Amino acid sequence: MLHQSAPAAALRAPSPGYQVKLETVTGSGADLTLRSLLDRVQFHDPEGDAERAGIPPASWPLFGLLWPSAQVLAGVMAGFEIEGKRMLELGCGLALASLVVHRRGGDITATDCHPLAAEFLAHNLKLNQLPAMNYMHAHWSEPNPLLGRFDVIIGSDVLYDRDQPHALSRFIERHAQPQVEVLIVDPSRGNQNSFSRMMTGLGFSHQARQVRCLPDGVAFKGQLHRYGRTATAAPRS
Repeated sequence: MLHQSAPAAALRAPSPGYQVKLETVTGSGADLTLRSLLDRVQFHDPEGDAERAGIPPASWPLFGLLWPSAQVLAGVMAGFEIEGKRMLELGCGLALASLVVHRRGGDITATDCHPLAAEFLAHNLKLNQLPAMNYMHAHWSEPNPLLGRFDVIIGSDVLYDRDQPHALSRFIERHAQPQVEVLIVDPSRGNQNSFSRMMTGLGFSHQARQVRCLPDGVAFKGQLHRYGRTATAAPRS
């Protein structure tokens, strides 16, 4: 997927404290336009919302950047069978994969714990003339009783912290239907093996394949992990 910065007029900050740009993303069907943060040095948490959510200043801008793993996942979603499936995106950030599914008419809920994720998603839906989409604030280490259970759970580059394999695997278990498919794109981070062991310990099968390029052919080094469970396999607590 190609992504290009918009003209300088698009760089105006939507609110004091951070700057944005527009990017056009291709390779997952029709082009999508995303408002994203200008760079990784942006930070704006005047009310301490991110701090209360456990997001340190260095991690604050990560939600608002377009990451290669998200482009890989969006490419997978462009051809994924979505009919009749309730889908969930974990740690969606800019929710590129969710936007692809939503544009195709799929039933997907995007989730994130960042206080600005919902705002950016709403803006990007309008930019692309798409109707409202399901979004819920969700923290992996906390109960989310209104979220429910899903047939397909997806995520990209969600294992960058060593504590995430445990929290994320338990979160997935709580929100997975008895028969479920989980797809995680990981850019060869060291925590993926720990996560896979925890998922298999919870009764999920596991397959992985190497991904060597983005949908537009740009080099990428990572894996697409597929975890599954059939309806006859009893969930473990």
